[in-house]
Amino acid sequence: MRFEVEAVLFDIDGTLVDSTPAVERIWETWAGRHGLDLEAILRVCHGRRSEDTVALFLPADERAAAVAELEQLELEDLDRVEALPATRDLLPRLPARRWAAVTSGSQRIMRARLTAAGLPVPEVLVAAGDVTAGKPAPDGYLKAAAALGVDIERCLVVEDAPAGLAAGRAAGARTLAVTTSHDAAELTDADATVPDLSRVAVEVRPDGLVVTAG
Repeated sequence: MRFEVEAVLFDIDGTLVDSTPAVERIWETWAGRHGLDLEAILRVCHGRRSEDTVALFLPADERAAAVAELEQLELEDLDRVEALPATRDLLPRLPARRWAAVTSGSQRIMRARLTAAGLPVPEVLVAAGDVTAGKPAPDGYLKAAAALGVDIERCLVVEDAPAGLAAGRAAGARTLAVTTSHDAAELTDADATVPDLSRVAVEVRPDGLVVTAG
C-alpha cells in the first residue's frame, strides 16, 4: 500500500515504544490496591487515556486521585521500555514538521518513555491532557494536524490499537496498523496493516512524504 501524505501522526505506546510489560505491571499494582479485576482493566485500557479507563471502574469522587496515583506509578517504572523495530532509524529521517505523536498518556510519561527507548521527542506531541476527549474521539489527531499546519486528510495515522485507529479514521486521516499489540483481526478498519515499522519505507519529498507499507 502506498500513501502520499504531508505528515505522519504516530501513536506512541505499542507503535513506537514497547512499554507493554511496564503498562501491565502498573495496572496490576493499581488494580490490586483498589480491589479491581486486572483482566477487565486490560481488556479496555489499551489506547485509552488513564482517566477514561479509571472512569469505567471508580466513582467520580475517586477518579482524580486515582489518575494521579497511576501517573506516579508510570513515572517510576521505565524498566524494559524499548524502541520497537525500525523506529530508531525511521524517526530521525523525518523532517520535524512532517511528523507528530498523539498519545493517550501524559506529556511527562510519554517524553520519559521516548527518552528511555532512545527515540526523539517530536516538536508536536499531543497528550491526554491536551484534549477534552481522548481516543477513540478524533480530537488528538485533529489537534496534531493543525499544529503541523497540514490538512488531516493529507495525514497518515499509525496505530496499534482499535481505539486509536477509530480516532484516526474519525478525524479523516488514512490509517496504518501495526500488529505489535493486537492481532490483525482486531485491526481490520485500517487502510493497511503491517507487523511493525520495519515493513514501512518513507521517501521524503519537498511537498511531503511517500509511505510504502507491505
